[in-house]
Amino acid sequence: MAVPKKKTSKAKRDQRRAHWKRKATIEAQKALSLGKSVLTGRSSFVYPSPEDDEE
Repeated sequence: MAVPKKKTSKAKRDQRRAHWKRKATIEAQKALSLGKSVLTGRSSFVYPSPEDDEE
């Protein structure tokens, strides 16, 4: 017979959401930083060009 699951506490829920948001914020900062460095020409990162994909 099916048994109802225990309710997750608000503290645990908030902790998980905070962790997820923190990870998302860090990734957003990395992307913004990379974009800025590419625009200023200070980056050594090279995006693959569409011509390379056609081979």
